[in-house]
Amino acid sequence: MEPRGEVTPGRPWRLLVTEPCDGATNMAIDEAVWRGRQAGTSPSTVRFFAWAPPTVSLGYGQPLDRDVSVEACRRLGVGLVRRPTGGSAIYHDGPERELTYSVVATTDDLGGARDLGETYRWIARALVAGLRALGAPVAMVAVARGGDPTPAFCFARTGSYEIEIAARKVVGSAQRRHGRCFVQHGSILLGVDAPRLRTLFPTTRDPLATLTTLEAALGHRPKFDD
Repeated sequence: MEPRGEVTPGRPWRLLVTEPCDGATNMAIDEAVWRGRQAGTSPSTVRFFAWAPPTVSLGYGQPLDRDVSVEACRRLGVGLVRRPTGGSAIYHDGPERELTYSVVATTDDLGGARDLGETYRWIARALVAGLRALGAPVAMVAVARGGDPTPAFCFARTGSYEIEIAARKVVGSAQRRHGRCFVQHGSILLGVDAPRLRTLFPTTRDPLATLTTLEAALGHRPKFDD
C-alpha cells in the first residue's frame, strides 16, 4: 500500500542548516526541537547538520560495549554521544564525508501517517527524490534484509524503508516516537574513511561489505551544500 503521506496543507515547516557541532550540542538541539513540537511551541522541522569533531553516536537503547572501541575514539579524537533515537551506532565523519538529517514532526503533519513504518516510508520517498536529483541510482528497500537484526554498526544491515545503491546501504535512519510526535535521524554517506571505520567497530566483520557511498556511485564526492 502506498503511504498516505503528503504534507498537510497550511502546516508550516521549518528548515534548519546548522554549523558543525560536537555530539552533545547536536543532540541537544534535536531534543529541544522535539520537546518543543510535543508541547506545540515549535513547528515541524527538517535539519541538516554535521559533526565537529567526528563522532560515534549510539542508539538510545544500545549498550556501550566492546563492539565500539572507546579506546580508539579517545586516541583518534572521536566524540561519543547517545542519540534520542533508536538503532545502532553510526560514525559521523564530519561534513567532508557525511551529512546528517533530522526530521521532527507529528503524524498529522504527514497527512495522518498511522505508524512507524509509514513515517519511515514518507521520509524515505523524500530522500530518494533528493538523491536521485544528484544523479545517484538509489532505491528504497520495502522489507528489511536478512542478517543480525540488531547489529552494533548501523550500516551492517538494511532495515525496512531504508535506502540502498546496488544492494548496499547508503542512508541509515532511526526514529523514536512519543505519542503522535516523532524525531528521526539519518546518516547519508558522502564518502568513507575505511581504516578508521574498521578501527572504531572492531567486532564488525567487515564494515565496508554492506555499505556504499555517494562518492562510489557518482565518481565524485558531493559537497555538504549540494
